[in-house]
Amino acid sequence: MRVGVQFTGTVAPNATQRWFTYNWPETWHVAWNVVPTSPQSGAPQIDWDVEVERATPQYITYWVNIRNMTSQPVNIEARYAVLN
Repeated sequence: MRVGVQFTGTVAPNATQRWFTYNWPETWHVAWNVVPTSPQSGAPQIDWDVEVERATPQYITYWVNIRNMTSQPVNIEARYAVLN
């Protein structure tokens, strides 16, 4: 398995931000996870989902939507794992 951080960023308070990452080989099985890097206890900080585009027969584009559920900016890290 190969793992890493694809990007980092900041999501404004109560906002949703969308990132994309492209040219992932279509033969790879990729799992995504997004975690906050700004500590704050008491409640969840973010919600996220991933949408998939088959950009070409050989490559995939992933669209990562991250929603900040707090009234403060949240720094995030988008992590991937190639499972095959």
